[in-house]
Amino acid sequence: MSRTIIDVHILQTVPPSNINRDDTGAPKSAVYGGVRRSRVSSQAWKKATRKAFEELLDPAELGVRTKKVVDALTERIIAREGSLKAEEVWPMAAEIVLVATGAKVEAARKTTGKAGKADAEEGEAEAKAPQSSYLLFLSARQLDGLAELAIEGIGKKAEPKVFLKDAETKSRAKKIAATRHSVDIALFGRMVADNTDINVDAAAQVAHALSVHPVDLEADYFTAVDDQNSDAEPGAGMIGTVDFNSATLYRYAAVDVDLLARNLDAGLTEGERAGESVRRAVEAFVEGFTLSMPTGKINTFGNNTLPDAVIVKVRSARPVSFVGAFESPIAQGTAEGHVRAACEALAAHVPAVEEAFGATADHTWVVRVGKQTEDLAPLGEQVTLRQLVTKVGEAVTDRLGKQG
Repeated sequence: MSRTIIDVHILQTVPPSNINRDDTGAPKSAVYGGVRRSRVSSQAWKKATRKAFEELLDPAELGVRTKKVVDALTERIIAREGSLKAEEVWPMAAEIVLVATGAKVEAARKTTGKAGKADAEEGEAEAKAPQSSYLLFLSARQLDGLAELAIEGIGKKAEPKVFLKDAETKSRAKKIAATRHSVDIALFGRMVADNTDINVDAAAQVAHALSVHPVDLEADYFTAVDDQNSDAEPGAGMIGTVDFNSATLYRYAAVDVDLLARNLDAGLTEGERAGESVRRAVEAFVEGFTLSMPTGKINTFGNNTLPDAVIVKVRSARPVSFVGAFESPIAQGTAEGHVRAACEALAAHVPAVEEAFGATADHTWVVRVGKQTEDLAPLGEQVTLRQLVTKVGEAVTDRLGKQG
C-alpha cells in the first residue's frame, strides 16, 4: 500500500554557540564516524519547532504540556463561568484530570507571602492548585471539552468523586482526552504511563543534529566589572568561563502523513475530515522545523543563522536519512570551510542511495543559498522557502485526495 512520507534534510552552519548543553554545561556531542561531532538533541529541536508553531498556527490547533494542568483547566472553566472562584473549581478539575488521563494528581505545596513569612502582617501562605505528577500533553480542544464537563458537574453541585463515578460521565471524560488531538500532539505524540489508552504515536521523527565534521570544544573566559567600584578598587567583580563550539550541522526529520491524518481524524465527525488540518500541520512543520533554533545561550552568542540548504522529498515508502554522507567527516582546516564540501558529499550520496535501493522520491524540492551549495541544484526543483511550503502542502492534499 502506498504511503506518504515527507523527508526534510537541512545543512545549517552555526557560529560559536552553545544551543544545547549537557550536564556539565558544555555543548552536547557524539562520536560518529570515529570522531567527536557537535550534537543538538532531537528534543531540543522539537521544542524549538513547537515554539515556532505559535506563530504559524491558530492557538486552537495547539496543545499545552504541563504539570499545571488543573490550573490550565481552571482558567478555561472560569472563562466560561466568571462567578466561580479558582479554589471552588480545583476539586472538580483535579478529579476530571485524574479520570480522563489516569495521571496522578497531587496537592501542590503552599508558598508563603513576602520574604517567606507566613504571619498575618507579612502575608499568609498562598494556596496553589493540585498538579499532575508528570507533564501532561492536552490539546486546546481537549481542555475545552473537559472544562464543559466540569461546569456540568459544578452546576449540579455534585461531589467530584460522585459525579465522575457515573459510568457514562467517566466514559465521556476519557473520550474527550483521547480524541480531537492538536497538531503538536499528532506530530510529536503523547505518552501517559498510567493510561496507555490515550497514548498517541508520533507522526514525526526528528534526528539528533550532527556536525558534518569533527569539532573542538572551546571556552570563553569572561570577566565582569562592578560598576560601583572606584579607581582604588581594580579588578573584576566576577570571572567565569562558557564552553562553546561552532559547526555545520546535518539536520533530518520525517513526517508520516498517513499517521498524522489518522491522529488528527480521531474524534472528528464525517463532515469534519482532517484533510485541511493535515495540510496546515505539514506546512507548519516544514516551515517551523526549517526556521527554528533552540535558544540555549542565545543572548550570549547571538547565533541566529538560517540554513544553507533545505531538501524536502515526498516518498511512497519508508523515510530515508542521508546522514551516511558524512560518516567520513569533512576535513577541518580548509580555507573553503565546510558547506561546499558537505554539499558535494550530499549531492553524491543521495542519488547513489536512491538508485542502489530503489528508493527514489516521488518529488524533490531544494532551497539553497549561494555558490557553495550549487552541487545540490541537480537533486530537485529549486524553490524559495515560501514556494516550498506551498508545494509540499499541495502535494499532501493531492495524495490524500487520491487515497480517499
